[in-house]
Order: sequence, then structure tokens, then C-alpha cells
Amino acid sequence: MANHFSALKRARQTEKRTVRNRANTSRLRTALRQMRESLAKGDKSAAEQLLGPTFSALDKAAHKAVIHPNTAARYKSRLTARLRGLQ
Repeated sequence: MANHFSALKRARQTEKRTVRNRANTSRLRTALRQMRESLAKGDKSAAEQLLGPTFSALDKAAHKAVIHPNTAARYKSRLTARLRGLQ
């Protein structure tokens, strides 16, 4: 266990950040899973309704450094392509 004040503070900060990052990651994965399930079912109307919230979750995750911005862009591109493929 840490003994110095700065190391103790770092440990506290790390715990807080871990909880926050885990929540953001979970939120993102849930949004992606819902979108992918609607695409897999071939339900175009549901997929179109989920597209906005999923993109928002990706942008927020990228902004909060949960994922890299290029990764968010790649996800959005692939999800859009799959949605277009349903037509």
C-alpha cells in the first residue's frame, strides 16, 4: 500500500476514474449491442431509431477517451454501411 500522501491521493483518483470509465464503457457496449441486434434481425426501422443514440454514445466515449476517436469513426462507418445494406 502507498505511504506517501501523493501516492495515496493517486490511488484514490485511480479508483474514481476506474468506476467512471467502467460505467462509460458499459453504456457504450450496451448501445452497440442493441444496434447490432436490430441489424442482425433485419429490423430497419428499429435500427434507424437506434442510430442517433448509438452515434451519440460513440461520440461521448471518444470525447471522454474511453475509445480512440478513429475507433468511434470506424464503428459509425461500419454501422451505417450495415444499415444501408438492409435496404
